[in-house]
Amino acid sequence: MKLKSLVTGMLIVLSAGAFGQGQPRGVPAVGVAPQEKSAAGAGAKHAVPGQGDTSQVALVVASKEATLSSQMAGRINKLYYIMGDAFPNGAVLAEFDCAEPKAKLDALVAEYAGARETHLAKLRLQGLGAAGDLEVTLAAATAERAKSQVKQQEAQLAYCKIVAPYPGRIVRLKAKEAETVGAGQPVLEIVSAAQLKALLHMPLAQGVRMQVGSKLIIDIKETGQRYHAVVSKLNGRVDGVSQSIEIEASFQGKTLGLLPGMIGNVIFPDEKSKTN
Repeated sequence: MKLKSLVTGMLIVLSAGAFGQGQPRGVPAVGVAPQEKSAAGAGAKHAVPGQGDTSQVALVVASKEATLSSQMAGRINKLYYIMGDAFPNGAVLAEFDCAEPKAKLDALVAEYAGARETHLAKLRLQGLGAAGDLEVTLAAATAERAKSQVKQQEAQLAYCKIVAPYPGRIVRLKAKEAETVGAGQPVLEIVSAAQLKALLHMPLAQGVRMQVGSKLIIDIKETGQRYHAVVSKLNGRVDGVSQSIEIEASFQGKTLGLLPGMIGNVIFPDEKSKTN
């Protein structure tokens, strides 16, 4: 029985080998179509990661943006704008409860008025010979010290309002009305959409051909429009890891519909004209 089983196994192996050798050349294996095999080979030959992909994307950013913080500790009385609202230059964005600083200012103004009258009285007495030079000098110093304290308190009182440094829009509110905040605590974020710019990172091989004044076209899918831009700045350092260079471009003409944070595809008209 063992001998019979061994012989049977050898016959099966020999038969399989003969059948495989008898297969005609050029005939694909079972289950693989000729077109699929050729397509797979072509794909493996030409699919090189990153090769031939010259598309670039640009990020729309604002030329000016800031986080405005409280310059004093106090309670917020009023927030005049909410998220998304536009405001002009110099507009009061937030106002604090400043009853105590105002009262202190009134007291300092009264002290300054008294010190000034004392100084004037000493001057009149000096003219009559009833006051010496030292008395007049001390009275003048007291009046000047009271005046400087008034100016200092007026400067502190100016912190009761957060004023817009330029026209823009509210991006985020980080505090609420009737909330008490400390000095240096962020209150709101603003952004200026008057002048927008685009940031993009280009591969070094392509970036070195760019220069200030090169024209770009940025296609924004969300707005359905294309916007013209011009390269305004080239970073003076190449990123050592990605071997890319950062480029800043300024938009030209109307930027209707554009908002900071949008992303668009970059088209290089100068490069297309050279190749054509």
